[in-house]
Amino acid sequence: MKTSQPEALDKGVSIINTGCCHDCGGRCVLKAHIKEGKIIRFESDTGESPQIRACLRGRAYRQRLYSPDRLKYPLRRVGQRGQGKFERLTWDEALDQIAENLKRIKTSYGNSAILFLPGAGNQGLLHGPIAPGMLLQQFGGFTRPWASPSYEGALFASMATYGTIRTGHSRDDLLNSRLIILWGWNPANTIWDPETSLTLAKAREKGARLVAVDPRFTDSVSTFADQWIPIRPGTDAAMLSAMAYVIISEGLEDQSFLEKYTQGFERYKDYLLGKEDGEPKTPQWAEPITKVPAKAIADLARAYALQKPAALIAGWGPARTAMGEQYSRSAAVLCALTGNIGLPGGYAAGFMRAYSSRETGHLQKKDPNRPIDKSQGIPSANPVENGARPRPNSLYKLSGGTNATSARIHQSQIWDAILRGRAGGYPADLKMVYIVASNCLNQYPNSNRGVQALRSLEFVVVHDQFMTPTARFADILLPVNTFMERSDIAPPWLGSPYYIYLNKAVDPLYETKSDLEICRGLAPRIGVSPDFFDQSDEAILRMFASQRKDIDDFEAMKTRGVLKIHLSEPIVAFKDQIADPQRYPFPTLSGKIEIDCDHLAEMNNPRIPSIPKYLGHSEHYDAPLAQKYPLQLLTTHSKTRTHSTLEKVDWLKELEGQGAWINPLDALSRSIKNGDRIDIFNDRGRIRTLAYLTERIMPGVINVCEGAWYSPDEEGVDLGGCANTLTHDQPSPGGAQPMNSALVQVERAPVQNSHVPSGT
Repeated sequence: MKTSQPEALDKGVSIINTGCCHDCGGRCVLKAHIKEGKIIRFESDTGESPQIRACLRGRAYRQRLYSPDRLKYPLRRVGQRGQGKFERLTWDEALDQIAENLKRIKTSYGNSAILFLPGAGNQGLLHGPIAPGMLLQQFGGFTRPWASPSYEGALFASMATYGTIRTGHSRDDLLNSRLIILWGWNPANTIWDPETSLTLAKAREKGARLVAVDPRFTDSVSTFADQWIPIRPGTDAAMLSAMAYVIISEGLEDQSFLEKYTQGFERYKDYLLGKEDGEPKTPQWAEPITKVPAKAIADLARAYALQKPAALIAGWGPARTAMGEQYSRSAAVLCALTGNIGLPGGYAAGFMRAYSSRETGHLQKKDPNRPIDKSQGIPSANPVENGARPRPNSLYKLSGGTNATSARIHQSQIWDAILRGRAGGYPADLKMVYIVASNCLNQYPNSNRGVQALRSLEFVVVHDQFMTPTARFADILLPVNTFMERSDIAPPWLGSPYYIYLNKAVDPLYETKSDLEICRGLAPRIGVSPDFFDQSDEAILRMFASQRKDIDDFEAMKTRGVLKIHLSEPIVAFKDQIADPQRYPFPTLSGKIEIDCDHLAEMNNPRIPSIPKYLGHSEHYDAPLAQKYPLQLLTTHSKTRTHSTLEKVDWLKELEGQGAWINPLDALSRSIKNGDRIDIFNDRGRIRTLAYLTERIMPGVINVCEGAWYSPDEEGVDLGGCANTLTHDQPSPGGAQPMNSALVQVERAPVQNSHVPSGT
């Protein structure tokens, strides 16, 4: 591999090949320039294509590494839980107290009373929640959540429609597309594989037409799209249904594809034509629902059916709603109606995983009762069942890797489960929580209820790097080092075939330790075998690498800091199924794409219909609650954070401050001017932030980027602007988290109490 470096380095400067490993849409190359044991600057990938180049977040990482706000020592709570008052402990004292409480709670209540909350703060194969999960597993088990806030609706839809989450193409295949639809997808900010933006630019230069469907005029729309179609949040399934109506009513469907590869088309057709409910799903029906002109719907439907191959990339954001799986199902079925599945330049929508080094050969028909294994060879950190049995009519058959049995609690309902326990229908009475790599108070819905829940527990342990809103509620708070202070392997994101080797760049600062080191100290204290934990970091990483069919030279990957896997041709999902359906059936009960899903039909639940439908909910735009709270809240990703990580990096705050996007028409009726401090509120809480008036968001919608740190004042007003102060905690019927399904009202903040923390 050819690499390039600066022509001359300052005397005493060395370069360590490492990388960035947070939960954004990429795992990126960073070259750390080291002088006198300190990183003085970062460089990114200058090697051969594809270049896995870091974005502004990774390039600003020095400010996070050397922040004076880093946690430096183990701490013990001395004030009321949540006040953030702590005293310093030694590591021995801290680990002794954790061990004492783990054993006490196990003896008094059983292992199910221990709740393990792993997060996405680190995305390496070794560090983060992996080791603590294994430790607690060997201690006898624990209760944990299921349902990722990122993708659960898309995952459910993929399993229902295709029987697998492997529904994506590699990014280079977009160069074969004539039409690309970016539906609720903003890769300019969320990355979604490091070369996505470059590939979209190349596809456009090659002549592809790009259309964006989104309530906001995002950076991706501005940069790439030929057309922007603003759509009312939560109504995506209505527009997709209307597009499907146009396609079948005008005879544009790929009938031969439907007959050969799908089941259930006729029933879906009856729904679209109104034979089921008396309401044809025409563009004219969809227009008042979606706010998208009927002509725009019909034109896009015809273009998608006729301009093959076409790629409908259905982003995960619209699936983070109270009926999110219906959007994802509708998108996947539209791909099938047009025959844009299994061919270069097409796309199957769904979960969109493309590359996985753990899976060999072709997709085979699998036992439908057996969840897909997403562990990718990592030693299991799953809980024991604690005597729990799967719920009748449960979602476990379709949940993929999240495996929603009653031994787990839906992540959006964690706070309710802590407060209500078995009396509330949950599988355990929870007494202790062990939190690793997660700012869950900030990132789970209904943060104010989270405060009540965390205060009700007997013991709380948190591993973190900063005094986050969650860390303030710890009884014992352990300081964890960053990925610049340890070695790890970062696996690829959904589509790109590569690995980043994160070489340790500097020695750990202060008294920080890795999560694995913490487990090494805790294991003997709780009677857990030290076998795994006694191995060196590199020995474990070598073991992980040996389980992957595409890592054939560990030393070269470690030296270069990256392993780029060159494929002979682009990855095309379901290429084998379309070429030879007898030999390679779809891994569903029928062996076909299930427009009418057999598993969903078994559930017999009108809120999870066996065909995709447009359905409303209690916080939809037309719900009675909208009379009180008339604006729909979006909680999109910020370009300057990865969820709540990097919140305190000043360089990034200078680029874009926290605030709320509001359309000038909505602002005018409320006497709000640009830059005013405003309160956004509903029955769950109130946040105070700045108003950004912009026509880049459609009327009736307000956007607050998720991840800003929860910071309530004495009156309970969240001055940090945390979007989850306002979101509700009832999951969709298919398990999606409803982060983009909250109704709110907005008003100018009181002058006498309108302070907003600096930098927001």
